[in-house]
Amino acid sequence: MGRVRDQYEAYPYPDRDPAAEADRLITGSPSEPREIDHFIFAGRRDWSRPLRVLIAGGGTGDGLIQLAQMMDWAGKPAEITYLDLSEAARAVAEARAEARGLTGIRFETGSLLEAADHGTFDYIDCCGVLHHLPDPATGFAALRAALAPGGGLGFMVYAPHGRSGVYPLQAAFGALLDGLPPQDRLARAKEILENLPADHPFKRNRLLGDHENSDAGFHDLLLNAQDRAFAVEELLSVMAETGWQLSGFVQPALYDPSRLAEVPAEMDPITRMAVAEQLRGTIKGHVGYAVAAGHDAARARPSDLSLVPHLKGAAPAKLAQAVAAGKRVPLSLGPVTETLRLPKKVARLIGGINGKRTLAEIAMGAGLDPLAFGTLWAQVDRELGGFGLLLYSGIGR
Repeated sequence: MGRVRDQYEAYPYPDRDPAAEADRLITGSPSEPREIDHFIFAGRRDWSRPLRVLIAGGGTGDGLIQLAQMMDWAGKPAEITYLDLSEAARAVAEARAEARGLTGIRFETGSLLEAADHGTFDYIDCCGVLHHLPDPATGFAALRAALAPGGGLGFMVYAPHGRSGVYPLQAAFGALLDGLPPQDRLARAKEILENLPADHPFKRNRLLGDHENSDAGFHDLLLNAQDRAFAVEELLSVMAETGWQLSGFVQPALYDPSRLAEVPAEMDPITRMAVAEQLRGTIKGHVGYAVAAGHDAARARPSDLSLVPHLKGAAPAKLAQAVAAGKRVPLSLGPVTETLRLPKKVARLIGGINGKRTLAEIAMGAGLDPLAFGTLWAQVDRELGGFGLLLYSGIGR
């Protein structure tokens, strides 16, 4: 791990300026509180209890700052431990927290392989880290040892197809630039990249842009000392070996091959996801949530009418208006665009979402009995939930 630590001491990642906290909050998945509730606590967490959190491999603090700030805004208690190998990255994360006046965070320098030494946690964030370990399974196992009963993990690990061109360059740069200090490796690699043919798979891959955003991004993407990607079946296998099971991917629609092709009815769920990943060819990272193996009731189910739905990233009234007008609703997933498939008759249900009403209250407001509501809502849940836009949580009630 020495070379990995040296890399992130020289180029803390991602490149962040604590002064920018005055202007924006960087958000994403995992570690949005409503997502945590939806995927780990079945949408029914008691938010009066402090959420014990481990940010494992927190880097410069994106996941940490998002979660701590959102919990603060919601007025919900949290006890957060930040852990990372890089003192330089930790310094940036601490400065960002200080700039926002966030308290209740314990900052530690160290390896996530010693996660259990810091206690047990209701929620563990590990985003962009496990794929940098020499043996990722040891990381999954170490985090499992730090999990409190009933808790869960939010993760991101690299996927192969959307990162086409990256690994041949990493190998070539490793052979050509081995032994040089990070700054010299960066300068030489940039020169080499400029000379590559235009048809090199990396230059043709429009999904990747970290190398253009900052020196830290270039180093993390193309000069990483330790990096591997997981096809979805490989990811699920290592989870199973280390005591985890998938609660759900944040955008499960991307793992549904029936949106792209006719699928044999007998195809098993893991093969279905693998085929979808192969057909799409654009997934560059798997983002989702996991719980202890055997904990099958973790994810929220819309059959429970006491749940409170939230619409993420869109205004319910505006979306309802577009659906009622029969308009195609484009959805941008980075450089990839999807189209939401929603019938006009669900518009009034979408308009009833405000983060406080339960499904039963939305049904009552629409004048629907539970059976009729359930039939319509299943379409809303499949489409909006499929792209990570619909979450269930009582955090705002």
